[in-house]
Amino acid sequence: MLYNDFQNERLSALGFGAMRLPLTPGGEIDREELDRMVDAALAAGVNYFDTAYAYHGGRSENAIGASLRRYPRESWNLADKFPGHQNVKGVRPMQPAEVFEDQLKKCGVDYFDFYLLHNVCESSLTYYYGEKTGECLDYFLEQKAKGRIRHLGFSSHATAETLEKFLDQYGERLEFCQIQLNYVDWRLQNAEKKVALLRAHGIPLWVMEPVRGGKLAKLGPEIEAKMRALRPEESTPAWAFRWLRTLPKPTMILSGMSNLAQMEDNLKTFSEDRPLNAEETALLEEAAASLARMIPCTGCRYCCAGCPMGLQIPDLLSIANDMAVARSFNVVSRYTILGESKQASACIGCGRCEMVCPQKIAVPEELRKLAALMETQKTWEEVCAERAAITEAAKREKQ
Repeated sequence: MLYNDFQNERLSALGFGAMRLPLTPGGEIDREELDRMVDAALAAGVNYFDTAYAYHGGRSENAIGASLRRYPRESWNLADKFPGHQNVKGVRPMQPAEVFEDQLKKCGVDYFDFYLLHNVCESSLTYYYGEKTGECLDYFLEQKAKGRIRHLGFSSHATAETLEKFLDQYGERLEFCQIQLNYVDWRLQNAEKKVALLRAHGIPLWVMEPVRGGKLAKLGPEIEAKMRALRPEESTPAWAFRWLRTLPKPTMILSGMSNLAQMEDNLKTFSEDRPLNAEETALLEEAAASLARMIPCTGCRYCCAGCPMGLQIPDLLSIANDMAVARSFNVVSRYTILGESKQASACIGCGRCEMVCPQKIAVPEELRKLAALMETQKTWEEVCAERAAITEAAKREKQ
């Protein structure tokens, strides 16, 4: 396992993010598979585990805490987050003390090794952090003084300009920052400037979404063929991690692994340092250029909880991206099987999804475009009926 130094501590370069844990067919967290993943991670030297109040509908903290507690407390670091980004106008804001005590209880621990203000961004600064940041920080700094938090930081999906303002005001009180970073967002979300800002403020870099919610785990056949020619023994996701170790070189890289196979592949990648050369880096720039044209959804599902129509928005955006690549009948079938009440046309344009989207996606507009596109597509049933009619006509001609 590769390691990085942080304040006289030795942290594994790979951290286990608990946002996309393995699920049973019924949609519950698969505790047995999770235990196998935690066992493999600890055996390989991973010592950093990251969860949050909202992950898996509030179930992630219980699950990862229970799995880790099978091992000595000093053998792992646990990170959790205060959900200030979930506060909306007109609703009683979440209280730091109430949330923090609940999190300790759910995780079954007496302290958190790392604790973050979750997603300091434009909307959360408007509806919570903007007025409450000082008060919020004071409370968590008090908990740190009591030994209930060892290190205090923040995560952010903000623009570089907003991040700079926040750092100028509060940077000296925080120890690390977690941002979305990968070879696509280096340019697409101006992550390059964000990394420079953090370095200028002397704040260590934590990385989330290194494979963009799985989008960088499977690329087009042409790009993947070039990758295999250059590194036949490396998986596609490994390239994203190699890029991070080559260019920004963060202290921590979090990966939201969903099964043991993904865990084992990542453990292999982080068992040795193999930086990319100029040719390999250029290949990823080629991949980034093609991917940048896609809707940049990472599947975090923050948008789903507040949707009054109950739409599974990331699934719809995924269909939109697939349609942009190839308008196949299989993709159309995935859409039509949802039923009219769950299709893009059911969106009422309230904008709640756009307000909480970390990627700043204009969701109602994208759904409107998807709905319009799908109106022009033939359903799978129509295609099958046409094919059957053609086959029957051909048979008659032969008779």
